[in-house]
Amino acid sequence: MLRRLGPTDGVLAALKASDRAGKHVADLSLVTVPGTVLKVEWKAIPDRDARTTPTRKQLPDTEITRSKKLEGAWWGDGGAYIVSSFSRETDNPGVSKVHDGQIWFYDPKRSTITLKLLFGKNPDPAVDGAFDGPDNVSVSPYGGVILAEDGEGIQHLVGATDSGRTFPVARNDFSDATKNVEFTGPVYSPDGKILFANIQEPGYMFAITGPWRSQE
Repeated sequence: MLRRLGPTDGVLAALKASDRAGKHVADLSLVTVPGTVLKVEWKAIPDRDARTTPTRKQLPDTEITRSKKLEGAWWGDGGAYIVSSFSRETDNPGVSKVHDGQIWFYDPKRSTITLKLLFGKNPDPAVDGAFDGPDNVSVSPYGGVILAEDGEGIQHLVGATDSGRTFPVARNDFSDATKNVEFTGPVYSPDGKILFANIQEPGYMFAITGPWRSQE
């Protein structure tokens, strides 16, 4: 259905989220407890073509919910997984809070968005261990999601279970200061046997075979 839509079909709208008490949530970074559910409304953008004003500036902060670096998105499990790669207090001064990654799930039937995973501030990105800066995301046939790190320092493909546990799948040891060497586009083959992933520059693609098993 989406592929049949023309360039002027539909409505371009922005997210407005509110908590259980009906209070407006101005920035998604304010939510710090995984499992938190927010109610979703959609506010139409007055000028979808941004002829005079950028779309992000057409609605006031009281009418929409902002978030820093919304990048990866993947449709699965009846909704959309959405990634906010990081947030800093200076991104939305006086409002936003610090984190190194959020994974949200938007349920269109219930008109809700739920925080599924939160990465705290990574104290030392150059040391292997903590993860930060999730970017691309896809659903794993073995449970949970697969994330591509695009943070500071060491980068991985990261698995995350439905319970919020994270674990490394692969580490990117390719380094070249002149290129963007981040992991991108992790996705399983239709039969679930091969995980494909890329390094953005110079353009490597990897086919990673298991053994794979269900994660809890």
